[in-house]
Amino acid sequence: MVRLFHTLSPAISRLNFIHPRIFLAASPSIRLQRNHVHNKLKPKISPSSSSKFQRTRAYSTTTRVSSLTKRESWKLDDDGLVVLGIETSCDDTAAAVVRGNGEILSQVISSQAELLAQYGGVAPKQAEEAHSRVIDKVVQDALDRANLTEKDLSAVAVTIGPGLGLCLRVGVQKARRVAGAFNLPIVGVHHMEAHALVARLVDQELSFPFMALLISGGHNIIVLAHELGQYTQLGTTVDDAIGEAFDKTAKWLGLDLRRSGGPAVEELALEGDSKSVMFNVPMKNHKDCNFSYAGLKTQVRLAIEARKIDAKCPVSSATREDRRNRADIAASFQRVAVLHLEEKCERAIDWALKLEPSIKHMVVSGGVASNQYVRSRLNNIVENKNLKLVCPPPSLCTDNGNL
Repeated sequence: MVRLFHTLSPAISRLNFIHPRIFLAASPSIRLQRNHVHNKLKPKISPSSSSKFQRTRAYSTTTRVSSLTKRESWKLDDDGLVVLGIETSCDDTAAAVVRGNGEILSQVISSQAELLAQYGGVAPKQAEEAHSRVIDKVVQDALDRANLTEKDLSAVAVTIGPGLGLCLRVGVQKARRVAGAFNLPIVGVHHMEAHALVARLVDQELSFPFMALLISGGHNIIVLAHELGQYTQLGTTVDDAIGEAFDKTAKWLGLDLRRSGGPAVEELALEGDSKSVMFNVPMKNHKDCNFSYAGLKTQVRLAIEARKIDAKCPVSSATREDRRNRADIAASFQRVAVLHLEEKCERAIDWALKLEPSIKHMVVSGGVASNQYVRSRLNNIVENKNLKLVCPPPSLCTDNGNL
């Protein structure tokens, strides 16, 4: 079981320190009760994405393996422990099968890229319907690719928040069906904690304490991870997250959203002059580690309107001058958006080192961590502080079943 904690599980029932309401509704503490699991888990998932790490050091409830009977606990101590993970927090339906030693046996993701392009972003009801249509197939494909069946599983893990309530519910209902049918323990996973710890699947040198910057469409959070389940939140999003700003910028520039906004903006930015539009860096005079992107979004929108860029005209059909204007805005936006990350991260590192001088690593995870410009710029900051930057591969940065 210890092997599971330290290499696989991003959040095995350690949720009360983050969001008590979600935690309690999802059956607090792992307990791994193999009887009547389907009756035990009746999560009332909040549609809000406001779940955040505590600002001060927070302690989770302790998982009590001893509460299991001897007969039940054999799978948890066995190196052959196998967990099915299900993730439906937003716009991708994902499942994975992972061993207790961290080996990823399979990973399946069904994208909603066409819906993103059609609606210009995530439409919760349509996203829920898309999850419902494919969830059974995604889970079955994950099992098939791992050459396993439900009878080979030791537990089922599922994201219970934060995220879109309609979407989260689809994954939880599927997890309940599998766990109930095969008398398996079910594990509620906090989405952002999973992003913080997923790097431990691929970097064996990563050990506590370490820092983690989580950057996605819904969140910017920077935490100091003291131990498993013990975190100090150093900074968080006060309004819009960086991923949201990338998505909106991509939409306003008429980019192809089937790839999501981040990659589209990053690609177009390569053609532009990053200093052609002088956007203001957010929260420049705020001496804290919080993030804000609402104001930068407004600056981008006004710059687009000033240049009379028509989002209904895709960039692929734009004139040379129009395309150059769009590229300049994309590059300028990306530079300032990431500069905001750099400044706040530098401040947070200084703070964290006072709390935990032994820190050696900083993890950057979440969908925006796939951006190579982001990685390069943050790596410079981290190296200047004599730390090592750890970024999971892009397949583990975006939402996936390993979370």
